[in-house]
Amino acid sequence: MANLLSAERISLMLGTRHILDEVSLGIGGGDRIGVVGRNGGGKSTLLRVLQGDQAVDSGRVTRVGSLTIGVLSQVDTLPAGATVADAVLGDRAEHEWAGDSRIRDVLNGLLGGLEFAGLGGPDAVVGPLSGGERRRISLARLLIDDPDLLLLDEPTNHLDVEGVQWLADFLVQRRTRPDSAVVTITHDRWFLDAISTFTWEVIQGRVESYEGGYAAYVLAKAERTRVAAVTQERQDNLLRKELAWLQRGAPARTSKPKFRIEAANQLIEREPPPRDDVALARFATTRLGKDVIDLLDATVQLGDRTILDKQTWRLAPGERTGIVGVNGAGKSTLLRAISGEVPLSAGKRKVGKTVELAYLSQEVRELERLLGMSVIDAITEVRSFTMLDGKEISASQLAKRLGFDGPRQQVRVSALSGGERRRLQLLRLLMQEPNVLLLDEPTNDLDIETLTSMEDVLDGWAGTLLVVSHDRYLLERMCDRQLALMGDGQIRELPGGVEQYLALRHDQHQEVERRTARTSKAAAAQPPSPAAGDPSSYSPAQQREARKELARVERALARLTEREKRLHDQMLDAATDHEQTTSLSGQLREVHDEKERLELAWLEAAEIAD
Repeated sequence: MANLLSAERISLMLGTRHILDEVSLGIGGGDRIGVVGRNGGGKSTLLRVLQGDQAVDSGRVTRVGSLTIGVLSQVDTLPAGATVADAVLGDRAEHEWAGDSRIRDVLNGLLGGLEFAGLGGPDAVVGPLSGGERRRISLARLLIDDPDLLLLDEPTNHLDVEGVQWLADFLVQRRTRPDSAVVTITHDRWFLDAISTFTWEVIQGRVESYEGGYAAYVLAKAERTRVAAVTQERQDNLLRKELAWLQRGAPARTSKPKFRIEAANQLIEREPPPRDDVALARFATTRLGKDVIDLLDATVQLGDRTILDKQTWRLAPGERTGIVGVNGAGKSTLLRAISGEVPLSAGKRKVGKTVELAYLSQEVRELERLLGMSVIDAITEVRSFTMLDGKEISASQLAKRLGFDGPRQQVRVSALSGGERRRLQLLRLLMQEPNVLLLDEPTNDLDIETLTSMEDVLDGWAGTLLVVSHDRYLLERMCDRQLALMGDGQIRELPGGVEQYLALRHDQHQEVERRTARTSKAAAAQPPSPAAGDPSSYSPAQQREARKELARVERALARLTEREKRLHDQMLDAATDHEQTTSLSGQLREVHDEKERLELAWLEAAEIAD
């Protein structure tokens, strides 16, 4: 396949840094390329060069004549005064976009459907929206415009697990054409694996190309590193022999070392598991005892939303749990309730006597008072030594493991990047020697190399770990147990991991669609009233109450749907027990009757809320 874009021996200096050093590369039709590398290593600059927005010092970039390029940068360029509909759809007529299944797919996947329900409606103004909402609008507009070459800089930022899955499916299924290509910078390793046909690593002015996604990149890089080490050892042996000849005359006979070249997967097969779960759990129990933190019959409310509804959850010593859920489901609020920062509306929170809790929030304001300190001073302010992997290590050693080498440890906190400040936050927490660690989106602003370093450090940390993240790879790598918040006030166990969560969300969407269809059918069967569909016939207070009622009914319906599923499963298990089957059938009829009553209540509230 001919290249859509080619770069020949391009070089670029920014200040005293060599960002690109005689780099040659090509992007072919159908390519989906993931770009990885350290923060500040030149990934975003490379995208600007490919776009044509950044001139190079030497070399050239050529593009096929008719090539259209679309860019998702990390700079927000949306006009603040535009409406959501204008920002996403431009001047397209309604019949043009409403009848296009691809556009409808984008709107449903990123923006809450044709009515932009998640953004306040099509006429909502862009200016007051959050940064994450504006970024999703920019991504949706780009996918709808459908240029030949997509250049995406961190497209998964502000997307939940479900959104990342949708974007990966869209790029693979909708965008794989002989005349189109995608180049994306991302630290989401699951996303890289899901979409990439090639992986580029930007490193020390070079762009190294690897075939396949993240897993293939790691395997190939491990093999390249091993071969390079063998080559270096051969060179060292030759140098030593040459020195010996110069010192002693004719060299003595020596046997040549023999090296056995093995496939990269064999290298990994010999590697031990990342952590000894049994040993860590035993050590965690000695530090924590049997009691950690228990939520007993707990209810947590945030405004008029119920995050937890009479839930009991007991954290075990050494437990490593990942929490997933849609944006706005209350994951961060749940962590704050566990930490004691958010009080329970009902129920009880019990904390073990030996618990030492540390909480990595999404904010970095806690570093503001340390801006004048050096990195190492900000760490040693907490403690100079700590225990990890059963060994005592210094603050400097731990800092080095998380990417702060010797010179970087002397830099002032005020000069650190966002990713470095995030690392410093985690370092300070670990130096406190907590035995319960709560991490809220720990991957924010971190590159892949730093993420793997963080995982390596936490592999040797003994304690109870709770992680809220949309990074699917991190959840599966660090956590032995996964839970979901589905928006109905319940904590759902996920034995099948994120795959099970996505299946549950799919079923939830289908149930909402079926309920909406039944409601529409019931509404069509009723004679219209003079005030039907006329919002002006209801006061703002009535409409607010109706919206609250809608939310309450939808939560109740979700709980009934789950109960209905459990009853069906129980009936299958008790198929040969006539008495129990009869009892379960009666319970199922009660559930159906209650659902019908709630659906009518939903219809009545919807007429007022609209």
